[in-house]
Amino acid sequence: MNTRDTPVPVRRRPLSRRHRLPVLAAGLAAALLGTLGNAPVPQAQTEPPAAVACPAGLAGKAKCYTGQDTNGAYYTMAVPNRWNGSLVVHAHGGPDLGDSSDPSRSTDDLGRWAVMVNEGYAWAGSSYRRGGYGARMAAADTENVRRLFVSEFGKPKRTYVHGQSWGGNVAAKVAETYGTRPGAYDGALLTNGVLGGGSRGYDYRVDLRVVYQYYCRNHPRPAEPQYPLWQGLRADSTMTSGGLRARLQECTGYASDPADRTGLQQRNLDDILAVTRVRERSLESHLRFSTFTFRDIVSSRLGGRNPFSNRGVRYSGSHDDKALNAGVERFSADPTARRDLSYDSDLTGRVSIPVLTLHAIDDPTAFVEHEAAYRATLQGAGRDGNLLQTFTKETEHSALSDSEYANSLAALDAWVRDGRKPSPRSVAASCEDFDRSYGSGCFYDPASHPAPYASRILPRPGGLAWPVMSAAEERAWSRIEGVGIAP
Repeated sequence: MNTRDTPVPVRRRPLSRRHRLPVLAAGLAAALLGTLGNAPVPQAQTEPPAAVACPAGLAGKAKCYTGQDTNGAYYTMAVPNRWNGSLVVHAHGGPDLGDSSDPSRSTDDLGRWAVMVNEGYAWAGSSYRRGGYGARMAAADTENVRRLFVSEFGKPKRTYVHGQSWGGNVAAKVAETYGTRPGAYDGALLTNGVLGGGSRGYDYRVDLRVVYQYYCRNHPRPAEPQYPLWQGLRADSTMTSGGLRARLQECTGYASDPADRTGLQQRNLDDILAVTRVRERSLESHLRFSTFTFRDIVSSRLGGRNPFSNRGVRYSGSHDDKALNAGVERFSADPTARRDLSYDSDLTGRVSIPVLTLHAIDDPTAFVEHEAAYRATLQGAGRDGNLLQTFTKETEHSALSDSEYANSLAALDAWVRDGRKPSPRSVAASCEDFDRSYGSGCFYDPASHPAPYASRILPRPGGLAWPVMSAAEERAWSRIEGVGIAP
């Protein structure tokens, strides 16, 4: 447990009429003057959060609150009984694809990362104002819940932003967009993060979508309405996740024991996995993303424009590469669509606060090579001195060891406090102290260093330089009305 801070009494500060009116006026002004090309200005709520029962793992240890902000985003907050005075602001992964904010998402995440509250940190997380893609929107909602916490409980001693999976992309965007503001954020913890950004980070799923269709010919079937595969799925399709799984099973037998697959199913499966380098256990989830989330990105967020390309990519590893490359569907991105996706989710690397990352080496969803992309991004911006990357021998994406989460947060906090950057070995060595409390194991590999991003994900022509979006491009694009993805 973190015992270095004196417990801070909880000071709830409900918003008075005097506080509410300027906040509402600022929010209205932002709504009237803002454009899609500029980062959304977070707005606060008019009602204080309501006290609720904490998740089971925090019962009797903290006070918990929920509410909904003026943008429609539900949120959850927790303040431990022995609060150390600092705050963790959490950015959740996904993206979820519902039409509106999910009131249970942030509460579920509090239960999942209760270790941070057990370590003495207050916690605040937003469910975001809507489902669907939008990294800048999610970053604005994350910043908004921080402001709401401050208005209710006072300014913390230190504030850290944490994100896992796609939430790592969101939290990295928070660090770049809001981390330069004095007193906003002191550090960032990114765990199993999707850190390659949107315009390159999904290229392997683009490849999966086209390679799958080349072998399986059932998504869509020949007798069904045809559409370009970069759409993921046609906008009016009623296909469900269950229906997609049935087609995947029909073609590859992925859910069957190998002995129960037909020869053709096994060959299809072998070819798809070899060419795309996707793990068999995560094949279905990646195909689901490249179907339903691609549809959301293209049809719902980019007005039907295509941000993806596989032109110039040569696929290899199959039983007949020549036939595959001759027959696979090819397409090029619409430059404006790619620009808008890049502006929304790509990273410039211009971070001014300490950033610690924790990544499972065998993460089957956000490949560890995302870390190589992020390091190259910060190096390209001259900011890699603000980055410490750590790696573990774990094999899961959605959760890592509680001992490691506690240890990572303590290492980041010490770095911020005394200004001395730790090393991967010192972080690994300190984990044992936390494992005595949590017993979930420490699996660090201090010598690990991921290979370049292009060693795992086939690069597109001209796609080797990082950052993808420079700070100058971001500034220029921000001045163009309508650039990006609408909140």
